[in-house]
Amino acid sequence: MIASLLRVLALIRKEILAVMKDARTRNMLLLQPVLQCLLFGYAATLDLNNVPYAAFDRDRSTASSALLAKLDGSGVFHRIANLTDPAEARRLIDNQTVLVVVQIDSDFQRRLSDGEAARVQVIADGRNSNTAGSALGYIDAAVASFNADWRSEHGLAGPQIQLDQRAWYNANLETRWNLIPALIGTITMMSTMMLAALSVAREREEGTFDQLLVTPFTPVEIMAGKAIPAMMIGLVQATNALLVAQLWFRIPFAGNYITLYVGLILFLLAAVGIGLFISSIAATMQQAMLYAFVAIMPFALLSGLATPISSMPAAVQDFTLINPLRYAIDLVHRIYLEGAGLDRLVPDLWPMAIIATITLGAAAWMFRNRLE
Repeated sequence: MIASLLRVLALIRKEILAVMKDARTRNMLLLQPVLQCLLFGYAATLDLNNVPYAAFDRDRSTASSALLAKLDGSGVFHRIANLTDPAEARRLIDNQTVLVVVQIDSDFQRRLSDGEAARVQVIADGRNSNTAGSALGYIDAAVASFNADWRSEHGLAGPQIQLDQRAWYNANLETRWNLIPALIGTITMMSTMMLAALSVAREREEGTFDQLLVTPFTPVEIMAGKAIPAMMIGLVQATNALLVAQLWFRIPFAGNYITLYVGLILFLLAAVGIGLFISSIAATMQQAMLYAFVAIMPFALLSGLATPISSMPAAVQDFTLINPLRYAIDLVHRIYLEGAGLDRLVPDLWPMAIIATITLGAAAWMFRNRLE
């Protein structure tokens, strides 16, 4: 066991030196998270085309039904649930089942009929600031349309509804509060997959892969020696992005750092497994880079970073279930903004564990066949 550990440590040292000896590669790996976080933090924007919401109609009157019909008929809002208990609103938002909850007071129609200001409260999930802000804008438009119709039908003047808005986990609905934490997972996956994919291909091109075949290294030791350096570099990049989020953009961290890094390590295992599998089937570094790029783009596009997963076609949403980046972004958001613990992150952790097991197992099988 000690001899095996020493062999793995030697291979880890070799891999780190191979990556870090080139100043350009070293600077790219260390500065890339910082530059991309700054770029996305200042320049990126997102769009919205589908909002799942829940209605808590205390009044159950003709007026409240007409207001909700404005939302349902907008083509943007999709009602998921009709609530009867205020506690259900927290559960649906925490589980990300809905983006907003619309709550109508019990005296809604009476106040409108008396010419008084009626109250509608909207609670939004601020962890996804861009979609939440856009959703609140659509609700403002629906309320304004309802106001105009109500005044016209009842011969009243002046606004009739007072709209109170609150956003949980991101009070000011700043887009960078959503983007920058998501980049912790995105940048880490891109670099980790690429490093893992290039590792064995580089050995083949440099002619050192044959040397590995005559060493005492087993396939598992070679995999560990290739995977651990990529994971270490990935954790350094994640830390750089985390520091930019906290020290430069001043995004408050609500969670636990140990919980965050436990989730990131599990995510990196899945990403490294995919990279090592690519590396095991690529004959050259050029092929490995091409295969990794082809894999990274769908992972990034189908992760929920650029567009909400709920806005994608049903078949595409099913395909995202095998994407580890989808779970990593959700995990980082919930830890960073919400302060969720490991017990509440199980829906993100177990899919990543399954993906890591499958990809690492497939890579080990490919390595064993290649070595034999």
